[in-house]
Amino acid sequence: MSSKPEQPKAGGRMRVHLPSNLEPTYANFAMITNSRSEIVIDFAQVMPKVPRVRVKNRVVMTAFNAKLLLRALREHMERFETQFGEIVLPEGTTLADQLFRPLPSDPTSDE
Repeated sequence: MSSKPEQPKAGGRMRVHLPSNLEPTYANFAMITNSRSEIVIDFAQVMPKVPRVRVKNRVVMTAFNAKLLLRALREHMERFETQFGEIVLPEGTTLADQLFRPLPSDPTSDE
């Protein structure tokens, strides 16, 4: 008998602990950048008539995990649309272009 703790099997289910004091963050803006080894997603809130956006959360993950996230989001969106109907995106300039393009640099920024 081994005294090593049992490792979860690859691809198996894990228990996820959500702390009771975890505060959700609403994001209607995301900016995605990358290096050779990582994908960085900055989540922010865009407010009407406010030209400056402040990032609220940054998620850094490997490209492999980002691709798994992409697959999971695709699967969840398919289920969502099956249940609630298709989400129709505007034609021409895409909503992603409007919401997720980087803002011009501000030399007077107080970052």
